Amino acid sequence: MAKKIRMPIVGVAIASLALGLFALQSSGQEERMRPEEYQAQAMGQGTQMGQTFNVTVHIEEYSTPDERQVLVDAFEKAGSQGLYNALNKMKSKGHIAITGTLGYDISFARKMASPNGTTTIRVLTSRPIRIGEEWTDSRSVDYNLSALELDLSNEKNKSTGILLPASEFTIDKKTKELHIENYQNPWKLVDVLVRN
Repeated sequence: MAKKIRMPIVGVAIASLALGLFALQSSGQEERMRPEEYQAQAMGQGTQMGQTFNVTVHIEEYSTPDERQVLVDAFEKAGSQGLYNALNKMKSKGHIAITGTLGYDISFARKMASPNGTTTIRVLTSRPIRIGEEWTDSRSVDYNLSALELDLSNEKNKSTGILLPASEFTIDKKTKELHIENYQNPWKLVDVLVRN
């Protein structure tokens, strides 16, 4: 059963779309960066309770304001499917490796520092659709986006995150609220390590 996460949106502005992925980029990100790598343990919730796997996020570069605008425009025009199509055309920004899979490329990545000293990294990508899903025309095919957020703390063992492996985004026309509908429960990310 699909799960919905709701996020308020002011008017039609979707700068905070997809967990704030489209927030304006902080200064200094245009400079050539050194690759970054983060490792975490994904913990199942709800129906996945007790299941765990490792997640490694390798980022070569962060997305530009122009790339952000391409996604905003694509979402405004064609919703979640437009976002999926636009992400598929973007150059890879890095890679997500998940235990037991080949992983997949990151299409869009943001890094934001907060005044309290923490850093948030948000990633959005199109989810690889498996042959079995496509062949059987499974309902899961509609959930073709994956999102990940890491909240990095300066305090030891305080960094956390969330992984949404199969999602679809919509805007409620009446409430102007962003709905993130998940095909399965989100995975909580713990034991986050910076491997730079």
